[in-house]
Amino acid sequence: MTAPRVQPAARMQACIRGDAALARAFAFLGKPWNALVLGALSDRDSGFRQLARDVPGISDSMLSDRLTALAATGLITRKVGDGPPASVTYAHTDRGRALMPALAQISAWAQEHLPS
Repeated sequence: MTAPRVQPAARMQACIRGDAALARAFAFLGKPWNALVLGALSDRDSGFRQLARDVPGISDSMLSDRLTALAATGLITRKVGDGPPASVTYAHTDRGRALMPALAQISAWAQEHLPS
């Protein structure tokens, strides 16, 4: 028995949905610093100052903006510890951890195929 043929229109719609999802992903990940901040959190949970050291060149204002955006999309969490002084720790969520292998693959591809 042969597999049923997928109609060209159905294939095209699936492709359009996939292209739209990919475009959304790259629009978000292509924003300055998003991928680098996510990468800095890949090894451990970090506070604001540690992240600022781990992502050289990012301003405090931009780091704050990126952390807010990443938390809003559910890729990281922001945990406020008991104080004084109050401490804030950032960590990947399950969604954020699920993204890391894809970012590693993109990084490996870029190292091999894009000139420095």
